[in-house]
Amino acid sequence: MVGDMSGLLIEAAASCLVAVDLQERLAPAISGRDKVVRKAALLLRAAARLKVPVLLTEQYPKGLGGTLPEILQLAPGADKVEKIAFSSLADPGFLERYRALGRRQVVLLGTEAHVCMLQTGLDMLSDGAALFVVADAVGSRDPADARAALQRLERAGATIVTAEMVVFEWLRRAGTEDFRHLLRYIK
Repeated sequence: MVGDMSGLLIEAAASCLVAVDLQERLAPAISGRDKVVRKAALLLRAAARLKVPVLLTEQYPKGLGGTLPEILQLAPGADKVEKIAFSSLADPGFLERYRALGRRQVVLLGTEAHVCMLQTGLDMLSDGAALFVVADAVGSRDPADARAALQRLERAGATIVTAEMVVFEWLRRAGTEDFRHLLRYIK
């Protein structure tokens, strides 16, 4: 008999989704921007459907613009936090909202992978989170920076996943209304 492996799977009821700095003036410079936004959109749809709370951050929106409209449209109930610290957890407003969720698992995505997303992830690990970093929903201007950030986060204790891994783990089974609804965004 297989032992209890539930602690290794990402659970919708135990997760929150954190989307770091998917912003209007930054996004055009991100290598693979379209894929990052497409995978972020899939996760936002799944989070909305499965009632996973979402936190959005905006790094210095006066200079980098607001969150991409296509992201905001998919996250109408999300908490959005403006920040100037690179790590989201270094911002008191974000930290308060994050801790209030009481979720032990964090699904993390965003830009730039080697700056704000990396520092946020490292601080979340230090804070005791089970961190799942979505490799196909993170980006930097230079792909080498994104790769290095993922490697560093993994060495620090994060689990590197893909958007589809997260969605299917949140769903747990086929044949449900939630599965049928989300499948159209996966195909």
